[in-house]
Amino acid sequence: MAWIAVDAGTSVVKTVAFDSVGREIALAREKVEVLRPRADFSEQSMDAIWNAVVSTLRTVVSRQKEGVEGVVITAQGDGCWLVDAEGCPTGNAILWNDGRATSVVERWREEGVIAKAFGISGSVPYAGLPNAILNWLQHYQPDRLASARYALTCNGWIFAQMTGRFVADLSDASNPFGDVKKRTYSEKLIQLYGAQEHKHLLPPIAEGPAIVEALTLRAAEELGIAAGTPVVMAPYDIVSTAYGAGAAQPGQACVILGTTICAEALTSDLDLSAAPAGTTIALEDELYLRAMPTLTGCETLEWAVSVLGLAEIAELDAHAAKAQPGAGGVIFLPYLSPAGERAPFLEPRAHGSFHGLTLLHKRAELARSVYEGLSFAIRECLESAVKNISEVRVCGGGARSGFWCQMIADVAGVTVLRPLENEVGARGAFLFALKATGSVESVAEGALKYPVKMDTFYPTPEIHKTYNTHFSTFQRRREIARHQWMLDEVHG
Repeated sequence: MAWIAVDAGTSVVKTVAFDSVGREIALAREKVEVLRPRADFSEQSMDAIWNAVVSTLRTVVSRQKEGVEGVVITAQGDGCWLVDAEGCPTGNAILWNDGRATSVVERWREEGVIAKAFGISGSVPYAGLPNAILNWLQHYQPDRLASARYALTCNGWIFAQMTGRFVADLSDASNPFGDVKKRTYSEKLIQLYGAQEHKHLLPPIAEGPAIVEALTLRAAEELGIAAGTPVVMAPYDIVSTAYGAGAAQPGQACVILGTTICAEALTSDLDLSAAPAGTTIALEDELYLRAMPTLTGCETLEWAVSVLGLAEIAELDAHAAKAQPGAGGVIFLPYLSPAGERAPFLEPRAHGSFHGLTLLHKRAELARSVYEGLSFAIRECLESAVKNISEVRVCGGGARSGFWCQMIADVAGVTVLRPLENEVGARGAFLFALKATGSVESVAEGALKYPVKMDTFYPTPEIHKTYNTHFSTFQRRREIARHQWMLDEVHG
């Protein structure tokens, strides 16, 4: 019997079948469009996401002959996926990388709300979280808000479509309204964010047996599998990806090179008195995931391909490899998201720039500086998330570049392990499903029982020493740029 794992990312929905020994036996992918009706908006059709789930799942089921033991879901996190009392969308989903509520977050920062909230949630809010989006909707689209019954996530939306239940798992519920230590919604956070009027929109938090539900007859007919098949709500994608990469125990770290770049580590200890930074996700078994998810990830590489007149990312790799470490003195600040940046610092006004350009610089130096800027940001995120790590797992679309994996090892000075399987998020969801249905005691046990092969990239001591110097320059340039960002807003 096979487990079917759905991984609904921001740009691609992937569905994978795993057999009884943890092998991928079928795979289907379908792209989904991100809608940008305004420069600072980022939305998706909720029906389009569901249709992609249906299409890919039916394809995978048709390609494997073992029968379906269960379905498990993981998906992009955060954002605001509003549905009415009948479970119908009240409009497009507002995504995690949406920037319309930037001014709301800036006001909270100036009023000291963010610092107070971090002591409860362990997370720094940003414009793409439901607290900020609900606040924006209250002012600009109150009718849409009034017609809503639940503010779901992508995972919650798909689970509701399959089971008829409207819930949030512990990971999705952690940020922004969760008390991560008590593992419940916090009335104080709801008040701090001015969401008292809308707290009825928060779906119940499902844990333990409540994250498993039977597939409805209606959904079974759409998906082409038997009604009553168990459906498991796994943690959202950054957690499931860490699990799938083999990071399932305290102290293990992972970097996702995807639409967002997310450096993250599991821990059993949590210090909420530290300086506010990043995101803290409560997990089962008294664990936490400390995550530093940036707002700009591999989209930066696609942007660079376009700007430099190249055909594909492999060509960007080839040009970057021609330049020496340090890119001939060119420094790139990779803050290209219209919503600014959220990790390892919160700055809605942040934007990208090249520094140190001369007539001597060519495509090679520009290409390398883009990779280096992203790698410096990864190092900052890792150092903010965890201390004294010696190895980190990398995955996501960007991890296909061995050139970049080696650069991350050289910049961060750590051993980089790259799983040889592509659908790491789906694998992590599969491991979680085994735990949720009692096949293994823990996700860590599942990761050991069904290991993945790894490529290994070791840091080169001399190059790491060179990058230490360039990393310091990168940070200084960024602090100079930060003052300019502030001036731009004043004079904008």
